[in-house]
Amino acid sequence: MKITILYDNTVFQKGLKPDWGFSCLVEANNRTILFDTGSDGDILLRNMRKLNILPSSIDDVFISHAHFDHIGGLSAFLNINSQVNVFVPVSFRGVRKAKKVVYIDKPAKLYEHIFSTGELENIEQSMAVMTDKGLVLVVGCSHPEMKNILGAASQFGKIYAIVGGLHGFCIYELFKDIEVICPTHCTRHIPELKALYPEKYIEGGVGKIINL
Repeated sequence: MKITILYDNTVFQKGLKPDWGFSCLVEANNRTILFDTGSDGDILLRNMRKLNILPSSIDDVFISHAHFDHIGGLSAFLNINSQVNVFVPVSFRGVRKAKKVVYIDKPAKLYEHIFSTGELENIEQSMAVMTDKGLVLVVGCSHPEMKNILGAASQFGKIYAIVGGLHGFCIYELFKDIEVICPTHCTRHIPELKALYPEKYIEGGVGKIINL
């Protein structure tokens, strides 16, 4: 699978624009999924153009939670490509123009080898993708307790990697068996994670491409 970071607080590739929020493109199992949409549609679409990613190439949108820094670009994207399925937590309403809106409450299989943890603690879902190396977990902000996120994802397989925002997470031993860690937007303890797990740590930022 391939993950391309489209929106983040920091920039990895020159010429792209950082901003407060998160979005990434997940390509796996013949699906191209836009995970979250950042804060600003113009910035999201600009970064996509710079990375030669066509909105029309995207099959699905997966929204982790309804905070503005993750849904701010959704309307702008749907104005360009409305022929997508949008997977949202059950508590989120207001999506317009999509081909289909799917409300996720409990852990669910979205496609072959692609899963949702379900909405946890009434706020957020995460996406899990099974690869040959194990499960890759893509998270938005990790507002629910990390042990609950990992527990919900683990029912689909052994977690190999985690990519995304880790909020205030600091129970670092929970990551001892995870092989790849890429903390992005809103992660408070990036220096600590990098120091503790230097061999596992991957730098994030807009334009970063991760092949797993």
